[in-house]
Amino acid sequence: MIKDKIVTVVMPAYNAAKTLPQTYAEIPHDIVDYVVLVDDRSSDETIKTAMELGIEHIIPHTKNKGYGGNQKSCYNKALELGSDIVIMLHPDYQYTPKLLHSMCYLIANDVYHVVLGSRILGKGALKGGMPIYKYIANRFLTLFQNIMMGQKLSEYHTGYRAFSKEVLHAVNYMENSDDFVFDNQMLAQICYQGYEIAEITCPTKYFKEASSINFSRSVKYGMGVLGVSMQYFFSKLGIKKANIFKKPGNIEQVAELNVPVNNA
Repeated sequence: MIKDKIVTVVMPAYNAAKTLPQTYAEIPHDIVDYVVLVDDRSSDETIKTAMELGIEHIIPHTKNKGYGGNQKSCYNKALELGSDIVIMLHPDYQYTPKLLHSMCYLIANDVYHVVLGSRILGKGALKGGMPIYKYIANRFLTLFQNIMMGQKLSEYHTGYRAFSKEVLHAVNYMENSDDFVFDNQMLAQICYQGYEIAEITCPTKYFKEASSINFSRSVKYGMGVLGVSMQYFFSKLGIKKANIFKKPGNIEQVAELNVPVNNA
């Protein structure tokens, strides 16, 4: 049962004009109340395409803020809308929107507060075309984090995530990086607060239009992941508590991040 819950899909977008229509078409609108698209200063017609599709809440960044900065705008807007369940869905059609029912069900029925669409459970990653070096790095980093953080997740690096509003209020995501390591910091924050994380098998697709970071950015991300793991470990030991694990204050909307388009 998902009724009486406000469900919002947030889409952090960057040059997603070609893939946005197919992604949007597969969103199960029978359970989704709002769709929020944050455009991170795309050079294509992402905003125009979103408006043509009838997406009501469109937020254009006046300058490129990065993947993490984009998500901050997404979650701020979702909470502003009074959302009970927030799902981050990439508009590049790498993850299937058809799993939204299952992900929302677990949160709506108080089974879990966080649900990840895992590419590693089953054979989704390699079958979908994940580069072998990324797969190997994923497995190494996940093993390291599970050891350092005392978890048993299949991966920490999927971009398909569903959260309860309780979690979004509980973690200090505004303190996180504006870069790709934001994703990893957020999961570390969630684990630090003691929330259990559910995972469901998610098929994935790697193709030309799907967003993916290059090798050098992947190395930077990997080093960031190692750093987050160490921060978590030392914070739990009480040696030095990292700022990202401190409780958040009131979330202040930054005007530049939330300039509405189309009655957003």
